[in-house]
Amino acid sequence: MTNDTAETDETEASTAKRLVEGWHGRYYEDFEVGDVYKHPFGRTVTETDNVWMTNVTMNLNPMHFNEAYAAETEFGERLVDGTFVIALAVGMSVIDVSVNATANLGYDDIRHHSPVFHGDTIFAESEVLSKRELESRDHVGIVETELRAYNQHGDLVLSLERTPMVLKREHADPSAAEPPGWPEGIGTQPDETTDGTGSDD
Repeated sequence: MTNDTAETDETEASTAKRLVEGWHGRYYEDFEVGDVYKHPFGRTVTETDNVWMTNVTMNLNPMHFNEAYAAETEFGERLVDGTFVIALAVGMSVIDVSVNATANLGYDDIRHHSPVFHGDTIFAESEVLSKRELESRDHVGIVETELRAYNQHGDLVLSLERTPMVLKREHADPSAAEPPGWPEGIGTQPDETTDGTGSDD
């Protein structure tokens, strides 16, 4: 004999509609000196990335766009524009470090340790070096991180220090209905969910 009531309850539970919070990024309180965040996903650099970056920024060094020229150098092929590598590594770190930043105060001690070529896959991680509160702004704090990027062979290709000014949690007031970057009233709203609360509690 089957339990029809139990099956009905399971069906209703599986069709319940809830707003569940995703990753909202770290707030000032979440950073601890010495923590290392290995940023998700690697990114393979393509020839298109390099050509576009070189053209858009008017970088006229033939090492980036002239294969015949580059073939005669010590590297034997074109190098990926270093500013693209910086932009890529910084972008990869945003999900963990600066989703909730109100400003980036500086990029310091930038070093290119190894060349990057078309087809290399870049991975990045950030280490928290320091954090401090501000007397002039009680809604944010300053976090200093070291960003390191590696290729698929484990070679360090880039390091830099960056200093974002990051919101404190109480001033951000994140929610499932209005995560970072979403205007109020867009998409699924709490009153459209089964419990009407917009939370997974």
